[in-house]
Amino acid sequence: MILVDPENLEKLKAALGDLRARCIAVPPFETGYLERGHAVHFRCGDPEAEGMRVDFMATMRGVDRFPQLWERRTTITLEDGLEIEVLALPDLVQAKKTQRDKDWPMIRRLLEANYFAHRTNPSPERVRFWFRELRTPELLIELVQRFPDEAGGEVRPAVRAATQGDLGAVSQALSEEEAQERERDAEYWQPLREELSRLR
Repeated sequence: MILVDPENLEKLKAALGDLRARCIAVPPFETGYLERGHAVHFRCGDPEAEGMRVDFMATMRGVDRFPQLWERRTTITLEDGLEIEVLALPDLVQAKKTQRDKDWPMIRRLLEANYFAHRTNPSPERVRFWFRELRTPELLIELVQRFPDEAGGEVRPAVRAATQGDLGAVSQALSEEEAQERERDAEYWQPLREELSRLR
């Protein structure tokens, strides 16, 4: 995810030059395509990054624009002290709600890891996040048992089913959620795919 402004794009082009990266597919690396929601794909040629693929987007379905994402970002510090800025978990979860089969197990694992890491003393904001996004039936049922007052105000069908302790109904509601998101993603990408077809 990148910020589309002239100064930032010049810095990005310089970095791509250092990596000897070349654009490997349509669309070309142009502002208009990025702003309309396309991804631009590069392959690195520098020996230290040989063959590495780098994809850039400036906007994603259902996700805020870059300035808002940057305000909410998470900073990860590597062992060598290098800091890497990444999407905050709620934004990453939203970005992963696509048509791709591989994304949905990843969403579930990310949420499970967050739940188990913070289940002992979660903040009210985190509890709301779990009610909104958890995709593991057993954990949703556990969540409503732990926070019945908060669960009572939820309208999400999977949470409503979890209040009844019905694993099958929770699983069905989660499957319907996923199907709806996949359909919305397909509708979002249809005109973009048509544009790519015209460029080929």
